[in-house]
Amino acid sequence: MRHRIGVIMAVVMTAELFFAGSWGYLRLLRFPAPLDQFSQLPGAGGSLLSHHSVLTALAAIAGTGLLAGLLIATPRVSPLAAGLPGLLLLGWTGLYLVSVRQAVDLIPLRSDPFGAGFEAMLFNGVLAAAGLAMIIPMFVPSRWRTRAEVDDFFSSTAETAPTVAAKVPQTLPVLPGQDTAPGTIGVPSESAATWSAALRMSPSSPTTLDGDR
Repeated sequence: MRHRIGVIMAVVMTAELFFAGSWGYLRLLRFPAPLDQFSQLPGAGGSLLSHHSVLTALAAIAGTGLLAGLLIATPRVSPLAAGLPGLLLLGWTGLYLVSVRQAVDLIPLRSDPFGAGFEAMLFNGVLAAAGLAMIIPMFVPSRWRTRAEVDDFFSSTAETAPTVAAKVPQTLPVLPGQDTAPGTIGVPSESAATWSAALRMSPSSPTTLDGDR
């Protein structure tokens, strides 16, 4: 279901890019002005805050970039939402490199500002840069999983951790001849005095041999 919604959002993103983004880019597209010819600069070289057309074009481009950024960065959004438009832009750029005429002929509404702006972005490499950024979520494995699958993975990991810990031995191996109490690590239950008395009574003990002599 999440990926189906992602396909619908991909269509919305493509329409937003073609209409709003292309229109705003064409309105802001200006060539560098010759030296000391400020009249050819946007707004005649002055402030652009009073030019509503420029502000509207900036708002259209900013809205397109904001929507693309949300689709790229939001973890719960399907990677198809940004990936499919990105693949379309990269494919169009690849066709432009192979055959410029075919790539231009496929652009709809070329006589309108939307198609003309899209063509300008294709020529200037803007579509290639946008496409590379928009396909990034498709290479993130976690974006393809649902939230429930991620929660089940971590819960199963937490349940198996105590089982693995229970299989780890709690005590070290006991050396031969040592009687250890439960829960101890190789510590003899006899006291040091008992071991000393046993050594004195041993026939091979030097002390016993000296006493017999």
